[in-house]
Amino acid sequence: MPDTPKMLVVGSVAYDSVDTPTGKNHDQLGGSATFFSVASSYFTDVAVVAVVGEDFDLGDREMLSDRGIDTSGLVQVDGKTFRWTGSYREDLNSAVTLDTQLNVFADFAPELGDAHTDLPFLFLANIDPNLQSSVLSQMTTRPKMVACDTMNLWIDIARPALVSLIENVDVLLINEAECLQLTGCNSVALAAAGLLENGLRAVVIKRGEYGAVVFHNNFTFAVPAYPLVTVVDPTGAGDSFAGGFLGYLSSIDDTGDDAIRRASVVGSVMASFAVESYGLERLRALSASDINARFDAFVQLTRFHPLGGGQGLPIRAQFNN
Repeated sequence: MPDTPKMLVVGSVAYDSVDTPTGKNHDQLGGSATFFSVASSYFTDVAVVAVVGEDFDLGDREMLSDRGIDTSGLVQVDGKTFRWTGSYREDLNSAVTLDTQLNVFADFAPELGDAHTDLPFLFLANIDPNLQSSVLSQMTTRPKMVACDTMNLWIDIARPALVSLIENVDVLLINEAECLQLTGCNSVALAAAGLLENGLRAVVIKRGEYGAVVFHNNFTFAVPAYPLVTVVDPTGAGDSFAGGFLGYLSSIDDTGDDAIRRASVVGSVMASFAVESYGLERLRALSASDINARFDAFVQLTRFHPLGGGQGLPIRAQFNN
């Protein structure tokens, strides 16, 4: 049986079919809640609230449960599971949606059980912001950290609800184009500054193959993407980042500045594994040594010795004023 969860994710569980430069794969387990929970399960006890259809493979549920993920909120109803088909042939940083079949997800109205309403960490994965707000309102105790993700669709069709939600969360995860679309700014830094002024503690800008930037009230921190030779399937990268990010914070029960800096690196670590295979193949098969070695590689990517003793850079004398 899973331990008492410390974190809740509410989002989608789906079957994806993808077409990438390395090939095609059909009906792979995916969805925002799935990638998030698998990534975070390496660090903390996480519970999932989502809906699936009668075609959902029992083995997939068992895989989640075997990882210690609480699936008591994974509701199975009559109908088919959400299915998505996409192509990355033109751009690995952006999928072209070829087909979306919402199926049972179309009527998803998340209801939290008593065991899930007072958890200290909450991730509102990419769903309708009205549903995200509904979940937050069901929490009997305000979590220590609430993070949410969104996408261009909700910015287009549910902007007021999304803006209202953002005013009540701590961390927004969003990509560059969506951040500019949401704010109407032409600079990501300016857009992030405006969002922080509206009450967020941090804005995490996801930049695909270029990594991520955390704009925080107290600092700005950039983390690179891991320089992989081959990216197989980017589908779950963003949610795997979020799972590593929040999973690490939950595991140490700390949301301070240094913790958030490290968490962003952990997020990039988990995202780098997710894209190495189709679906969850790589992400679900990691060892502690795999994760620690990749984390150390990120440290080496960004390590340099600052100048000590007040010493400056060797600027030529004619420019020393």
